[in-house]
Amino acid sequence: MPDTNRPRALTPEVAQRLAALRSLKGWLDEAFRVPGTNLRFGWDPLIGLVPWVGDLLTAFMSGAIVLQAHSMRLPRVVQLRMLGNVAIDLIAGAIPVIGDAADFVWKSNTKNFALLEHHAYEVRPPSRSDWLFVAAILLAILAVALVPLAVMYLIVTSVRPLL
Repeated sequence: MPDTNRPRALTPEVAQRLAALRSLKGWLDEAFRVPGTNLRFGWDPLIGLVPWVGDLLTAFMSGAIVLQAHSMRLPRVVQLRMLGNVAIDLIAGAIPVIGDAADFVWKSNTKNFALLEHHAYEVRPPSRSDWLFVAAILLAILAVALVPLAVMYLIVTSVRPLL
């Protein structure tokens, strides 16, 4: 069984990459502040205003944090959680108007960078919330896959007596 909560020495290269990713996260999620409030947003919701292309572009940029997590060998369930955050951002952003508003709230880069930093300096096992999040995503994917089958079954069983 691997030793948990063990300090991990970061190479200067990895530390430099983390600094670059912190800057990317800031630009995508926190670059601007709504005057008179503490609400912050970045380029993610603004780029996301361009239908489809904007959301794909920001999801591609978000992938840099996930790739760093993979190269640092973070637990796979944490990597899946990060991918789930990006997928939620991508799917929500694809919905006109509602998706653009969701981009202001769902800051997948901030969430993913927090996960990366949480696991970057110490080898930690995945938390219960990591497992629950991934399980919920997998159940949602399963439900989306089963709905067309259920609809097809209902159509076939209702048309069959007519034939």
